[in-house]
Amino acid sequence: MRIISPDQLPMNADGSIFHLHLRPEQVADKIVMMGDPDRVPAVASYFDHVEFDRQSREFRTITGSYKGKRITALSHGIGCDNLDIVMTELDALANIDLERREVKPNFRQLTLVRIGTSGGLQPFAPVGSYVVSEISMGMDGLLFFYEGGKDLNDSGLTEKFTLHTQWNPLLAKPYFVRSDKELLDTVGFDMVKGITISASGFYGPQGRHVRLGLNSPMQNERLQSFDYQGLKICNYEMESAALAGLSQLMGHKALTACLIIAGRYSGDMNTDYKGSFDGLITKVLDRI
Repeated sequence: MRIISPDQLPMNADGSIFHLHLRPEQVADKIVMMGDPDRVPAVASYFDHVEFDRQSREFRTITGSYKGKRITALSHGIGCDNLDIVMTELDALANIDLERREVKPNFRQLTLVRIGTSGGLQPFAPVGSYVVSEISMGMDGLLFFYEGGKDLNDSGLTEKFTLHTQWNPLLAKPYFVRSDKELLDTVGFDMVKGITISASGFYGPQGRHVRLGLNSPMQNERLQSFDYQGLKICNYEMESAALAGLSQLMGHKALTACLIIAGRYSGDMNTDYKGSFDGLITKVLDRI
């Protein structure tokens, strides 16, 4: 049996995992995830009972119950690099004996639904829409650092996408992964479905021109016109590809559902979206 050394999986003095500062018993099997730690108490406000609340860096965790279901609300911060930390540590909490530093013999599967805000790229996904990521594309190359990542990626879709968008060869090779089919059907059945771009930044990587010029100023137009077996690229966000990819490699179930607050197609923006986001929270809590 392989022993996982402290440099591979660091722990805190209190026995909690390094970044999340959580112990295994503090995490439910059902997890609702979001980027902003201030959204965690908004999700937990719907809980019937709160049993645990912890803040560590950008990672806020509240575990409680909702209509008889034990659920953890957890913030992951911004970007696929943060998802690498969060998913690895959540999986370790579920499937590593942290005292013996060995993989447990019995696998514990987690169900993870990320809720977030995003920019819409299509006229059929205007501001106020809920979009669920049937397929997610990562700009960051994260999946290729892991064994099995190359096989998980839809290489045919990658080839078609890079040709259509005239993908800059200086950038990381994009990867495409599907969300969990069961969650797609139970959580996102009445939402807009399509391809989500997990960008490696908020400004330039999403085609925003503030002061610095862009190497690919036609990027968004090419994304909008891309079609794969009837699926269009619906929205930009920054985490769904890492969540979908790492979850599949680890054996967990995951899905991302987003509220469109920026119309990248229409050029409009809604920063007063609390009511619409509350609607997304309750849909996910009821369906997870």
